[in-house]
Amino acid sequence: MKKTLIQSCVAVALLATTTSCEKFLDMPSQTKFDSETLFTTVDRAEMAVVGCYPQTFNREFYYQLGMGTDECMSTEGETNSKNQMSNYVYTTSNIPTSTYTAMYAGIEYANVAIKGLQTMEVVAEADRKKVDMLLGEAYAIRAMNYLNVLRFFGDVPYSTTPVAESGIFSSPRVSRDVIYDGCIEDLQKAVELLPWKSAGMVSTPERFTKNAAYGMLARVALYAAGHSLRWDLNTYSESSVKIAQRPDASRVKELYKIAADACKAVIDRGENNLLPKFETVFRDLITGKYNNETMLEYGQWGNNNNGSAAGYTNGIFIHTSSMFGKSQPAMAVVPTYWYDFAANDLRRDVTIANYGINSDNSRLMNSYSSNTIGKFRANWGKSLGTAINRRDINWPVLRYADVLLMYAEALNEYHNGPTAEAIDAFEEVRTRGFGGDASKIGTTPTDYRGFRQAIVDERKFELGFESWRRTDLARWGILYETLTETKAKLIRMAKREGEYADIDGYRVYKKEIATSFEDPVVAIPYTGYKTMSKADSTQKVKEGFVVLRMHGASPLNSVGIMTPNAAFINNLYRGLEKEKVEILPLATTMIDVNPALRDQQHPKY
Repeated sequence: MKKTLIQSCVAVALLATTTSCEKFLDMPSQTKFDSETLFTTVDRAEMAVVGCYPQTFNREFYYQLGMGTDECMSTEGETNSKNQMSNYVYTTSNIPTSTYTAMYAGIEYANVAIKGLQTMEVVAEADRKKVDMLLGEAYAIRAMNYLNVLRFFGDVPYSTTPVAESGIFSSPRVSRDVIYDGCIEDLQKAVELLPWKSAGMVSTPERFTKNAAYGMLARVALYAAGHSLRWDLNTYSESSVKIAQRPDASRVKELYKIAADACKAVIDRGENNLLPKFETVFRDLITGKYNNETMLEYGQWGNNNNGSAAGYTNGIFIHTSSMFGKSQPAMAVVPTYWYDFAANDLRRDVTIANYGINSDNSRLMNSYSSNTIGKFRANWGKSLGTAINRRDINWPVLRYADVLLMYAEALNEYHNGPTAEAIDAFEEVRTRGFGGDASKIGTTPTDYRGFRQAIVDERKFELGFESWRRTDLARWGILYETLTETKAKLIRMAKREGEYADIDGYRVYKKEIATSFEDPVVAIPYTGYKTMSKADSTQKVKEGFVVLRMHGASPLNSVGIMTPNAAFINNLYRGLEKEKVEILPLATTMIDVNPALRDQQHPKY
């Protein structure tokens, strides 16, 4: 993040927002920023809004809740709670709570900001525009935070009134449809109040603009229209649990129209675009450079108390003695993901790192079971950063590529088949993935089901490891089916059967040494062999090559040999159960602090 005025605002605002809900912004002295004085000047009001942002993201999004997909698996032990969450072994004691807590803290701060901003009296036109912008930000933050609770926990407590005003400290679940509709209203207000990026009122994509609010509106509308695990909120009967869309079909269709229109507004405005190279998107994030594709980023807010810590648990393996400092991924690539990509799709080698870095700074190739997340690799940074587990890498909350794919999806759903505009948006993303060569992208389906599946696949290729896959699969109603097939594919890959009969059994490469930060290497080049004799292997070694058995263990960071009965394969998705795990149960501690939830646990827990 560019540490300018924003961090100064956050430092002050966080002092004002970290005491308690009842005493929000309650600080003594002439310069106190309580609810009576904070909203008397525009500058102080801005501090309150900026102070909401640290509570809009949590590492759990990509760590505990980002695994268990057809892209990503845990490398930690079976008794580790992260591994259990990754493999759908849910209990009321192992459910992560930091996201839930952070999101509600941000919601409370936004509620206070909205209330205060609505009562501000300003005369100057410039001040009025600034207050409108701040109010728009607060509405957008509140909606985004509610989405992040809804997509994991379903029906949850809902309030748009500050606790200090309502005096209510315990709240029951509210229908997710009611909450989604409230979020859409908030975002519709936000897009009216916020300036476009080109207005220059904010200099960073780490804060909402009209562009980002439109994108978030589309995202919320798609989730609101999509499938989710539902049950009767009156009876909490286990027999009532089912995967379904909301019952009002006309509202579902209206939501797809809202999503499509929101995306079209961004596209027609022309202020955002895809970068020519997919790789540049992530190099920019890692080196702190803004661009026109990443529309909303989570930055290094204040002391980064909910910070991304990106590049450590979700980066590449880097030995602790390396010049780049230790990187210890606890997340690995599901081996089949590599072969899901077309061989000439340039996104694959950016998304999946096929190497790690040893103590002597040499790059060593990974075996199939040891590939790691490549989008947030620490060796692409400018320096070590604040700490080895805090590399100062911004998180991509919303990218223009996502807007294009949401537009394509929403049009397909609304019209029951892809329009020309839907196909154009889809192909714009896909073509960039193949280096701008449209002749390589294959044939785009023109029927509803075929195009829907193409969107499901393309989001996997474009947005891999960006924390959306798990809940995307759930909102399409295909989480169980997708993961069941992924495990079956993984077993075929281990056996080298079916579509994996001719994959590389060995890869031969030259070991090279990394010499600097901003490492230019994306992937280790190699020659693949289906089989290799011992004599041929010995000869390649004599010639100065490294020979890697691809079904074996990695020399650096491995979950073990890849066999059909390997522990990591047997244990993958071991708790998966249809019409149960698509929504998380509430942790016991969540219920303890909110007694109104006591009889409102997920019916199957």
